[in-house]
Amino acid sequence: MYLPSRREQLALFAKNFFMHPMMLGSVIPSSGFLIRRLLKPIDWNRAKVIVEYGPGVGTITQEILRRMHPDAVLIVFELNPDFVGFLRETFHDPRLRIVHGSAAEIRRILEEQGYSRADYVISGIPFSTLKDDVRRDILLSTREVLQPDGALLVYQFSPKVLPYLQQTFPTVVRGFEPFNVLPAQLFFCYPET
Repeated sequence: MYLPSRREQLALFAKNFFMHPMMLGSVIPSSGFLIRRLLKPIDWNRAKVIVEYGPGVGTITQEILRRMHPDAVLIVFELNPDFVGFLRETFHDPRLRIVHGSAAEIRRILEEQGYSRADYVISGIPFSTLKDDVRRDILLSTREVLQPDGALLVYQFSPKVLPYLQQTFPTVVRGFEPFNVLPAQLFFCYPET
């Protein structure tokens, strides 16, 4: 697998931040500190279907692929065509499925891929900048496809998303990662109490 240099990742990420600031929350990709804290709740031995919303240049994608089980699958949803092209050129892991589309389509895409449920969904999409109906559709669809013992793992740069998560998920556990640009709010959302 070809892994892009940090310079290539930063250049593409920064270019897209300045072109689409509302789609990206930060000018640089996530730090290793954030990635470790975000992925900590995942039980890698039982996680067979993992979904990532908004992988960008694949900083978190790369770490998920490194940790996940050989027979697991990672389905990523990305709207930005530059990032989709970058991911397709960079990652050649047969466990990775790259979807150029909206996270709101998760039910349909999972079914097309032969799955009915996801064990974990990781999201960095900026929920607070989405239209209300789009945010609601994504959150409700995500809860519906999660295994009962699964989780939605969210990182954001603002706590504004918390009320929306609490309206959709009965259990939301908060965390914080200061060692990131910008410092990140973490939300671990569980479909059952």
